[in-house]
Amino acid sequence: MRDYALETQRRVAFLQNALKESGAKGFVLGNSGGKDSALAGILCKAACENTVGVILPCASKQNFGSDMADGLKVAEKFGIETRTVDLTDVRRALTERLGGEESLPSAALSNIAPRLRMTALYAIGAAENRLVVGTGNRCERYMGYFTKWGDGAFDVNPIADLYVSEIYEFLRYLGAPDSIIEKAPSAGLYEGQTDEKEMGVSYAAIEKYMRTGEAADHDRAVIERYHARSEHKRRMPDCFMGDELL
Repeated sequence: MRDYALETQRRVAFLQNALKESGAKGFVLGNSGGKDSALAGILCKAACENTVGVILPCASKQNFGSDMADGLKVAEKFGIETRTVDLTDVRRALTERLGGEESLPSAALSNIAPRLRMTALYAIGAAENRLVVGTGNRCERYMGYFTKWGDGAFDVNPIADLYVSEIYEFLRYLGAPDSIIEKAPSAGLYEGQTDEKEMGVSYAAIEKYMRTGEAADHDRAVIERYHARSEHKRRMPDCFMGDELL
């Protein structure tokens, strides 16, 4: 197990250095009511008083229920300023302009909410000179379980190196609410959606494979397929530069 007192110090210093180098005055992040955003928010608040967590419901009833309630619990306990920006009508307007939900494949439809959320966060960041904080963990990055230019876009991420089990350990060390620690990981894209159900493999299996290379045949096939198909998400876009040297 990591020394989480030391890890807190290291990550707070990392965040404070990011502010110093950028000239930004604070942080903004999406407060989803989940484990990752909770940990990122707690660390940002420890690094800078001027931290804002934005609750960004977008059509899903879960966003307005348990997600919002859990997000508010974390914010209240750790003194994180909270705002709510309801993107439901924005999503509806966009899908209508694109011909309606029935005209879009499920993947395209699911990716709209994360991209709208990131648009809102960057608008706030630009208006208030804040860095946008990423909340993805190490397992999600390996699997490509994030939306390109959605929750995969950020200025700084203080938890990107942590496995899911370490996220939970860190939250317990910091005294996060039990409801955050005990709930099933979910992007809250629709009712009943969970990360593990959608991927078809558990985070425990993913972490074991990443650490040891060991996995059951089914789990290995799922993990390797997700990782291979998402390689483009972990790279900068390809740009033809001709003879120009960078």
